[in-house]
Amino acid sequence: MRPPAFWQNPPRAAGAMARMLQPLGLIYAAVTANRVARQGYRAAVPVVCIGNLNVGGTGKTPATIALLARVEGAHVVSRGYGGALDGPVRVDPMRHTAAEVGDEPLLLSAFAPTWVAKDRAAGVRAAEAAGAKLVLMDDGFQNPSVQKDFSLIVVDAERGFGNGLCLPAGPLREPVAAGLSRAQALLSIGGEAAQAQFVRDWGATIHIPHLRGQLKPLRMGMDWRGQRVLAFAGIGHPEKFFATLRTEGAEIVKAVALDDHQPLSDALLRRLETEAATLGAQMVTTEKDQVRLPVSFRSKVLTLVVRLEVEDWSCLDKAMAGLKQS
Repeated sequence: MRPPAFWQNPPRAAGAMARMLQPLGLIYAAVTANRVARQGYRAAVPVVCIGNLNVGGTGKTPATIALLARVEGAHVVSRGYGGALDGPVRVDPMRHTAAEVGDEPLLLSAFAPTWVAKDRAAGVRAAEAAGAKLVLMDDGFQNPSVQKDFSLIVVDAERGFGNGLCLPAGPLREPVAAGLSRAQALLSIGGEAAQAQFVRDWGATIHIPHLRGQLKPLRMGMDWRGQRVLAFAGIGHPEKFFATLRTEGAEIVKAVALDDHQPLSDALLRRLETEAATLGAQMVTTEKDQVRLPVSFRSKVLTLVVRLEVEDWSCLDKAMAGLKQS
């Protein structure tokens, strides 16, 4: 499902439909405020939440991967969106599938011990019992079941906070000011132009450390220049993946935008394979989609891997060091 276009209207210019739905958004915001006021489980180790204010993809998974490279002894706890297992269970990439644990936890398990738990507090307890020195919560900023020691809000700089309104009038889970007041840092992800526009639109509301980063392809010896590709992606904003491929020089002869976390059925994969053969194109997808492919199909699909590069990690490094000492 693609989000409605009016969600991305400029702030203070939400449009007629958004204004009509705004009373429902105010109710949604009030319900969220009441929920987050509850006190949840207090872990014996620091808990760092990688969250967002928007629904949909903002770059939380790349941010989690980047942060894992900067901390030691961390375990990841995720709800495992789309997975069938309730948990808590430690993800085993040799045994579990994305249908069981979710695509993001399966991807993250390659970087650190990763736990899936519909009950996040139970997941944190399991990580503690397994020796975690620090817990990174993948999402869950609006979930009060676990107390957070540090929360990093991730936002797509190009999309920002949309029209600034809460569901269903806009893309927000809670008002920007309320969400940022509970967070310790903000990370906006995007290119220079997008970052500049984000600051123009939202800079006045930001009173916490603001990190800026960009997703860049990981150099793996693959030259995309002139490659005819059929690109498919089931992520929050597939068009960003397609744009990155074009920037790398690939010729996209067919772009297939799937829903976020959409199951890759046998019928869908057969259709993509047939289309690619007809077009004389190589199939290519994202790292998150790759883990959802059947093992027998993965050799047919190339993966464009991206990593988050942050301009200045110093404020976050200092905060992480402080958490370990406390």
